[in-house]
Amino acid sequence: MIEIRDLQKEYPEEETPTRALRGMTFSIEKGEFVSVMGPSGSGKSTLLHILSFLDRPTGGSYTFLGRSIDDMTDRELAQVRNKDMGFVFQSFNLLSRLTVYDNVEIPLLYSTIPAQKRRTLVEEAVRSVGLEEKLYTEAGKLSGGQKQRVAIARALVTDPNVIFADEPTGNLDSQSGLQVMEILASLNRKGRTVVLVTHETQTAEFADRIIRVKDGMVESDNPITADRLRRGTLK
Repeated sequence: MIEIRDLQKEYPEEETPTRALRGMTFSIEKGEFVSVMGPSGSGKSTLLHILSFLDRPTGGSYTFLGRSIDDMTDRELAQVRNKDMGFVFQSFNLLSRLTVYDNVEIPLLYSTIPAQKRRTLVEEAVRSVGLEEKLYTEAGKLSGGQKQRVAIARALVTDPNVIFADEPTGNLDSQSGLQVMEILASLNRKGRTVVLVTHETQTAEFADRIIRVKDGMVESDNPITADRLRRGTLK
């Protein structure tokens, strides 16, 4: 599904350019659950922005579903992003005065899907995260964990090929964070591809594989058991 080779990203500065990515190479198969871990400034956020078409690299190659992003216009990238990618953010990014239904429906408003079909898709997505009883509750009245579940439903409603989750438990207490990660893991077991960016080891270990990044490069790329063995934490 995702293949990057020697991926590089430089940000121009007045004197010395900032090299955020210094030649990353890896691939992600359809149906995988992959965590990307790294300290602040490691390049993981820049990587996520490029993988999700929010930015372009300055070097190397990125192929998504068999197509190089170099061959796509900004308009085409936006269309693929809306159709094939779902997003879950640390800050939820919900409109607090809109209901759960209205928030989840937003990605569908840019499509040609008829209103009745949109309703069915929204209800199914909300049901999948266990919030059907909150369908017409204003988002601002929900708990943090419920808001993140709404964000997951919104990410699911377009039936994307991949879900990108950026620190999805960062603003949640441990119990709510656990519930959110269990939902993402359940979606992956049903065949959904999930790419998670996090700095929390406990959260990352819900994945099948951890890619650790440091100073804009891949430091290690291991299945969970191999990663834990390498760090001496396998029990």
